[in-house]
Amino acid sequence: MRTVLRVGARSPYRVAVASGDLRIRPARPADVRAIGTLVSPYATERILLAKEWVGYYEAVQEFMVAEAATGPVAGSDDAGQVIGCGALHVMWQDLAEIRTLAVDRAWRSRGVGHALLTALIDRARELGLRRLFCLTFEVDFFSAHGFTVIEGTPVPPDVYAELLRSHDDGVAEFLDLARVKPNTLGNTRMLLELD
Repeated sequence: MRTVLRVGARSPYRVAVASGDLRIRPARPADVRAIGTLVSPYATERILLAKEWVGYYEAVQEFMVAEAATGPVAGSDDAGQVIGCGALHVMWQDLAEIRTLAVDRAWRSRGVGHALLTALIDRARELGLRRLFCLTFEVDFFSAHGFTVIEGTPVPPDVYAELLRSHDDGVAEFLDLARVKPNTLGNTRMLLELD
């Protein structure tokens, strides 16, 4: 399968995947319910961190969504449906976290996750970020995109002290704080250095 991203100055990402075209675009408040629905089964399985609705609305500007142009199966009617999501959460001047990357199970293994991650990495570059962190069970997927397994927290002590002031659970997971340990059991810490 060949995935091609074409980016225009004001147009959203267009992606060709095995099942036809899909569109990667910034999320809107109207997408929040679809994002929550995508995340829910993964949160139930403790693969992703569940959020309250207000958390999704507060972070909607961090999200990109994948929108189907066609259905995953001939004859289905998924056109315009949000089938994937992912967020880029800036944590520090040079560092952000890829979080809440989820794809509708009917669309898995069709390039949707790849397209979303590529769009988030491109956005990180646009922002001038140099490093992307993720906490994941999907080590092979992220490794295929250049992420490497790390130990510890890759920030100096003064930045660590500043990050301790954050109320965000994702930042607490990044810092490996005891209060979020149940959320991170079995996850692998990974980092991508951008050029």
